[in-house]
Amino acid sequence: MTLRPGTMRLACMFSSILLFGAAGLLLFISLQDPTELAPQQVPGVKFNIRPQQPHKDLQPGSSHDGDMKVSTERVTQDLSSRAPRDLKLRVPDQPQFHPKTGSRLRLRQRRRRLLIKKMPAAVAVVANSSSENLVRPGPQTLDSHWVSLHRSQQERKRVMREACAKYRASSSRRPVTPRHVSRIFVEDRHRVLYCEVPKAGCSNWKRVLMVLAGLASSTADIQHNTVHYGSALKRLDTFDRQGILHRLGTYTKMLFVREPFERLVSAFRDKFEHPNSYYHPVFGKAILARYRANASREALRTGSGVRFPEFIQYLLDVHRPVGMDIHWDHVSRLCSPCLIDYDFVGKFESMEDDANFFLSLIRAPHNLTFPRFKDRHSQEARTTSRITHQYFAQLSALQRQRTYDFYYMDYLMFNYSKPFADLY
Repeated sequence: MTLRPGTMRLACMFSSILLFGAAGLLLFISLQDPTELAPQQVPGVKFNIRPQQPHKDLQPGSSHDGDMKVSTERVTQDLSSRAPRDLKLRVPDQPQFHPKTGSRLRLRQRRRRLLIKKMPAAVAVVANSSSENLVRPGPQTLDSHWVSLHRSQQERKRVMREACAKYRASSSRRPVTPRHVSRIFVEDRHRVLYCEVPKAGCSNWKRVLMVLAGLASSTADIQHNTVHYGSALKRLDTFDRQGILHRLGTYTKMLFVREPFERLVSAFRDKFEHPNSYYHPVFGKAILARYRANASREALRTGSGVRFPEFIQYLLDVHRPVGMDIHWDHVSRLCSPCLIDYDFVGKFESMEDDANFFLSLIRAPHNLTFPRFKDRHSQEARTTSRITHQYFAQLSALQRQRTYDFYYMDYLMFNYSKPFADLY
């Protein structure tokens, strides 16, 4: 049977289209870089975590550790040489990749700053280093404590981001200004940004940064006045806009927080229960004049002797006689965690573990550990939960509730439980 000329032309056109399509696809594949075709996953420990479902309401103190399952076999394969000091991980041999120019180099540069967000893989770029060489680990063994610390970091950042998304969604769209980074200290050698939260170990953290910067050989050698009144450490807001954005985009950003009521009581004890040439005349006088009936002339002259309930009255007054202070301001205002994506969130309550874990991650000198000494009033007991409850027992139930409301975003964002059962 002979095909009609029209049918033959259609068959030829269809065959030509198929041939051109196949040729175009082969040309496209040949021009692609293999790294662009592969899934772009940041090197790191890969955790087998079930997807989190949106929560109807996020409450402080909630925990989702039960929803997280670690695949130990996979973790063993992927843990990197960036383990904490003295940690040995047994990692199977993996092929040594050789860096190339072009898109692969750009991809590697984008990955470098994500050191803390996801653990490095067995073959990883050295973080905070100008070298582009890859590092291959030696024989090591799995340490469950290190894995636990990493999981804790992932959970803290997840809770913080959920709280920001729910209550401060507009904050993430604002441009960063010098005011937002005025509490952030810069350590360029190890490419670290530290947001200072007073009464959460900030004095000792600044000592650590000074040692990292080569300004001192030991944290024990650095006096209190040098830490707080010297100019050795630079603040991020002293750089121009390009310098600020460059460091925010490439340095490891960290902050340490503390249970809000404990931090508040610690600040009160430090500033009002000991002689102080600034807080007594500036804050003490104004508080006593406003909130103490029949205050003595001596008290009004010196500003000494402020009581905790009077201090709370000042804190909760929308028309305060004197402004706020960084020692009792919200962490959400000091560090802008809904605007700045922090890589590491430590807690005062687990300071030793968190601090030394962080120092290991940034490859700090092996002899540098977080100092344990109390910076001021060393003979006085640290503010604990028990001491905090003693101070808050002086308040009415309404004052406790209003104080909790005042710090609600800090409780929510950093997953602290309600300190009293009658709070809502």
